[in-house]
Formats: sequence, structure tokens, C-alpha cells
Amino acid sequence: MSTALIDIRVARPGDAVALSEVHDEAWTMAYRGILPGVVLERMLARRGPAYWQRVARRGGGGTLVLIFDGTVAGYATLGPNRTKRLSYGGEIYELYLRPSHQGVGLGARLFREARRALASNRLEGLIVWALDDNAPAGAFYQALGGVPVARAMETFGDKRLGKSAFAWR
Repeated sequence: MSTALIDIRVARPGDAVALSEVHDEAWTMAYRGILPGVVLERMLARRGPAYWQRVARRGGGGTLVLIFDGTVAGYATLGPNRTKRLSYGGEIYELYLRPSHQGVGLGARLFREARRALASNRLEGLIVWALDDNAPAGAFYQALGGVPVARAMETFGDKRLGKSAFAWR
């Protein structure tokens, strides 16, 4: 019998290549067919290893990585709520897993750790925004107990898409 080790920790500069790969795989799976192709490709290009090295060097615990059996399988970025009209202290800006690691509970585990990290920084309550056309994301956050509390529109190239904020107290 073998046991896979799972660890969640703050991102390090040495994670940059793997974080870039996770981002590319997850965003391609989540947003192909939702975002205009050129817009998606530009977004992917901006998040290469150099971007993730800068993020990790900033430190402060704002990026968590999920390590599954020695491989970076996912990440979450988090910090203070950016939508001041919503009375929640923290926000998970992004939470993504490699498609090969989805559907087995790792995302929920990463979400819980991100929530703990926010609370440890006195950021009580949290929100997460998800595009309405990304139905799996909405279902994921609702399954974790998220309640839709706000809606907004965002423009990607020439396409306007609705998004919903899910919240937890």
C-alpha cells in the first residue's frame, strides 16, 4: 500500500514554474469557450514563471500551494476583500487545481486552509467571485456552503460576462 502525501504551504520562488503550469492547465480547462480565445491566451501569457516568482518573493502568505505526492497540484491567492461595499474581511482571489487533481476533495482542502489563513490574519468572513458561465466553480463554492450575495459584470475583450460573489461568515 502506498500513501500520497498532501501538504499546503506558502508559495516559494522555486514553485514558479509549477505554479505557471497549474495556472495554464486550470485556466484553459475552466475558461476555454467562455472567454474570447485571444483574451484567454493573453491572460495565460501574463502568468508565466517570472510572474509567480514575483508573487512568491512578496511573501506574506498571500499565495498558498497544494502539494500532492511531491507535485504542485493547486494554488490559492488570498487577502483582504477588494469589494468594500460587501462587509466581509477576506477574499480568495483565485483557487485552482490541475484538472488531473480535481474532483477528489483537494479543492475543498485548499479552500479550508485559505479560510484559516485569512482568519489568522483577522480577516473574518470571506467572499469569492466566480464567473456565472463557469458552472463548476459556482457548484463547488455552493457545495462548500457559499451563499450568493452579489452580482456584477466584467468585460473581457468585447464580451461582458456576469459574475457572482459567494460568501461565508
